[in-house]
Amino acid sequence: MIDIASNPYKADFPLLAAKPEIAFLDSGATAQRPACVLDAQRTFYETMNANPLRGLYSLSVEATEAIERVRAQIARLIGAVDDRGRALARDVVFTRNASESLNILAKCFAPCVLEPGDEVAITIMEHHSNLIPWQQACRAAGATLVYLYPETDGTLTDEEIAAKIGPRTKIVSAAHVSNVLGVENPIRKLADAVHAQGGYLVTDAAQSVPHMAVDVRALGVDFLAFSGHKALGPMGIGVLWGRHELLEMMPPMLTGGEMIDSVTEQDAVWAPVPEKFEAGTQDAAGIFATGAALTYLTETVGYDAVREREEALIAYAMERLATLPYVQIIGPAEASRHHGVISFNVEGIHPHDVASILDMSGVCVRAGHHCAQPLLTWLRVENLACCRASLAFYNDASDIDRFIDALGSVWSTFHGDN
Repeated sequence: MIDIASNPYKADFPLLAAKPEIAFLDSGATAQRPACVLDAQRTFYETMNANPLRGLYSLSVEATEAIERVRAQIARLIGAVDDRGRALARDVVFTRNASESLNILAKCFAPCVLEPGDEVAITIMEHHSNLIPWQQACRAAGATLVYLYPETDGTLTDEEIAAKIGPRTKIVSAAHVSNVLGVENPIRKLADAVHAQGGYLVTDAAQSVPHMAVDVRALGVDFLAFSGHKALGPMGIGVLWGRHELLEMMPPMLTGGEMIDSVTEQDAVWAPVPEKFEAGTQDAAGIFATGAALTYLTETVGYDAVREREEALIAYAMERLATLPYVQIIGPAEASRHHGVISFNVEGIHPHDVASILDMSGVCVRAGHHCAQPLLTWLRVENLACCRASLAFYNDASDIDRFIDALGSVWSTFHGDN
């Protein structure tokens, strides 16, 4: 039994240690950073600050090697390895965030395969970052954007998958975990369905990598994207992984320094993958610190401990929320299906007011449409807005107790103590 009353992790996070008066329940938007990540970023600038790939002197070589070690670390993390278990680091591309990674695919990969009359299938649960780029790609290609609709609890049924993925489907792009409902989507089933039609599967793993082990080979995906800042790393670092032959066929989205092999007055030859997609100076310190974040997440804490603690926290939060008759949960009733996320509304009170009053009690939650307006429209959520409490392993029972007590204050503010 996990003891969520004690907390061996908060002391590792300087902001949480310095502000014990807050309950940070917005990790789905961005995670807090442990001290080792902050230290790593400073260490890079203090000990190896040089432009990677651009110099033959020792500092530049050391910076380059540091980035390449993180590239290999990420490949191993997501199961991008060959049959002998060696990391396929060349297939890991560094971007600014998951949004940029998905935009690269919509702007550079989609034109390689989409033709007029083709279809791209996504779920109605997608974050705008995995929706708007495909709207644009379909418009440019004369293709059609098709939506898969889950049950009201977030379940994507086999029948819906069979109905929406057919002979015209060239690309399916789906979140591994919904940022609003918290449900895990059946990525392997989606991959098998689109591969049977000769198409490709893209996965937005921004909400899964921070909470669970991800294996691109087991999932059967062709591309995967996630952001470092949701997985304890610094802001401004994203990852795009793709099957090598597909990355090879794609043109770059950005051009300029370090993404070329040779240049003449009228032409250029691109550098090999991944450099082809990494124009200009990378945030080398951020990449280095992302490596420290992933080491902390997977080795210091470990995914098993993350899963067990977060499951216990979610179960406790759902149990406490069930005692408040004025709170409506958006998504599945089962706590076990909420991967770090609980979305809710308070009856008759606008989510923005709820979040503002919670903040007065030091409780940090998100309120709004969560970059998922089509989902909230389809669910007929009033005001196209809801509140979202997103937990991480560094939370504890006291955070949830403060959250529940503060919701009582929200209700009494509008309705009195009775």
